[in-house]
Amino acid sequence: MFKILIVEDDRELRQLFEHVLVKNGYAVKGVSNGQEALDAMENEYYDLIISDIMMPVMDGYELVRHLREAGNTIPMLMITAKAAFDDMRLGFLSGTDDFMVKPINVNEMVLRVGALLRRAQMINERRQVIGSTVMECDSLTVTCNGESMILPQKEFMLLYKMASFPGRIFTRQQLMDDIWGYNSESDTHTVDVHIGRLRDRFRDCPDFKIVTIRGLGYKVVRQ
Repeated sequence: MFKILIVEDDRELRQLFEHVLVKNGYAVKGVSNGQEALDAMENEYYDLIISDIMMPVMDGYELVRHLREAGNTIPMLMITAKAAFDDMRLGFLSGTDDFMVKPINVNEMVLRVGALLRRAQMINERRQVIGSTVMECDSLTVTCNGESMILPQKEFMLLYKMASFPGRIFTRQQLMDDIWGYNSESDTHTVDVHIGRLRDRFRDCPDFKIVTIRGLGYKVVRQ
């Protein structure tokens, strides 16, 4: 079970987030500022942090900056009370992974949490093998038929995502959200273009093929 740390000084909002996330299958702990978050992380491992920006003692900017400077790559979803570009810019420069503006749609929050955790899991696993084909995250390299090629990042992540779950159907929107992110200005046609390129590259690979599920999306199947 994934464990999430909520850093929010508004008690009612913190309890709402806790309730929604527990209902969706996550283990959750809530604290009221950045320093309490750091203290909690000394005693327990967490898979993701949801943090407000404006808090006493240590705010969200300081928290994420402290974690990134210490080499901690835990996924972080930052929340702000206003839709100001400067807030978003500072958040991303500090090292946050995603951003939401209050009032929070808790259903959207759950979707974003899931996407961040899936992306983090893909990165942490680093290596995927299907048949004799090997995919290496650190170098974006795929080795098939004894030949290695370095793929563009989005193509690699798209292939890696589907190859991690052979036979599972992914909708275009799922792939867009997981690989390009919820804030991407691209449309789902971008997925089709990248799938076409992957098919061209690996048409002679004996280990897998990418199958179109009409009206739904795509899946990787073992040969």
